[in-house]
Amino acid sequence: MRAALYRDMGQAAEVFRIEEVDRPAPGPGEVLVRVHASGVNPTDYKARSGAVPRPVDGFQVPHQDGAGVIEAVGAGVDSARVGERVWLWLTAVGSRWGTAAEWTVLPARQAVSLPDGASFELGASLGVPAMTAHVCLFSDGPLSGQVVLVAGGAGAVGHYAIELAKRAGARVITTVSSPAKAALAAQAGADLVVNYRDPDAAGQIKALGPVDRVVEVALGANLELDLAVTRPHGTVVTYAAEPANPELPVRPCMTANLTLKFVLLYGVPMTALDQAAADITAALAAGDLTGLPVHTFGLADIAAAHEAAEDGAVGKVIVTP
Repeated sequence: MRAALYRDMGQAAEVFRIEEVDRPAPGPGEVLVRVHASGVNPTDYKARSGAVPRPVDGFQVPHQDGAGVIEAVGAGVDSARVGERVWLWLTAVGSRWGTAAEWTVLPARQAVSLPDGASFELGASLGVPAMTAHVCLFSDGPLSGQVVLVAGGAGAVGHYAIELAKRAGARVITTVSSPAKAALAAQAGADLVVNYRDPDAAGQIKALGPVDRVVEVALGANLELDLAVTRPHGTVVTYAAEPANPELPVRPCMTANLTLKFVLLYGVPMTALDQAAADITAALAAGDLTGLPVHTFGLADIAAAHEAAEDGAVGKVIVTP
């Protein structure tokens, strides 16, 4: 089969190769999936670049997320799943077989039924961003009646955080940096969209607040704003690391009795990830999750796909094997 892979970490154009490799066979508890779409996330290009290095077992086919059709199953997996449309999550964790190839293998629980009407591109856009959004939102219980602030509402995590929070009965405020991003966040259903560069951004947010929960993409840059708009005993959940570690204003955080939480999907218990996958699939089936604008690249252009994602392409970068 054709696969994009790298053997050493570095710049995309320098390390990626398109090669013919033996198609993997599903082991016990696994499924073989013909990949129709492969999603690119920051975690993928950070692993490939060496920014967050991970061991390479001879070679690495990248990408955690994807969507396709199950073509074979391993021992212990119901053979009735052959032919099922699925979306995939954390495919490359502990495995050389990511989704940037014609086929991949992964544990059956991580190949989740893709509802009719949901495209492969949408399925490949879920995984890391939608599950991260779910954990950030629901790790402390229901959201009904709460006010949620989503930083970066035009990004993939932000997009799904808006949609999942609205589905859960929350009022949602989001911050963005441009009119184009504001339009995307509004389409996702945010009740209020605020340009965080506006001098009165805090006042605009507090008019709908105070905020119960913040889903934060840039803790160091935004914590002052978060503290200004979050109610006492509120929660700020951050899921992204900035290039430099932020300084923490301890006294204001203490005064607010603020709960500060950190989320990295790879360390979340499997039971929580299974629940996230089930809730995301239910939201898909109900038509409550939508896709971002898609930038599509062929497998041979995977280096360009990674470069586009690293350059901050607005929307979702998809590779089609």
